[in-house]
Amino acid sequence: MKKRLGAVLLAVAAVFTFVPVASAQGHAELTNIRTGKHDGFERIVLDMNGLPSNHQSRETGSVVNCGSGNPVPVQGNEILESVFHYAASYDENFDPTYTGPRNFSPVGLTNVKTIAFTCDFEATLGIAVGYDDPDSWHKVFTLTNPDRVVIDVYSR
Repeated sequence: MKKRLGAVLLAVAAVFTFVPVASAQGHAELTNIRTGKHDGFERIVLDMNGLPSNHQSRETGSVVNCGSGNPVPVQGNEILESVFHYAASYDENFDPTYTGPRNFSPVGLTNVKTIAFTCDFEATLGIAVGYDDPDSWHKVFTLTNPDRVVIDVYSR
């Protein structure tokens, strides 16, 4: 019994010793946020150096800051939150690569009311988009040359 317990403890210790830890190095860097109005949709473009490894997007009723848990104010009747992994607004030396606003109302858009950071911690970047039209749908995708993340919010 003691031998088996020792083997299990050794295996557990080995797993926790050799599991790689994600670092902020090698992440995509946000450099700018642009917006535009098009026929049938409004576009948010996150200009980046590199691309996030992956992302998740969800419709939600409210958002909170990933570090503090405090509510993030977002105008609009609906909220789309997208979280990008291995992405940040700083470089590997923790110098800012994006120095623009972190919670703002984009100029010239009618459906999208707010763009707000929900996370910028340990190479995880969260962006919430508040919009008014409850019949809207969205598409989040990446493009290259130059690298960028695109968030399209469509309206009927």
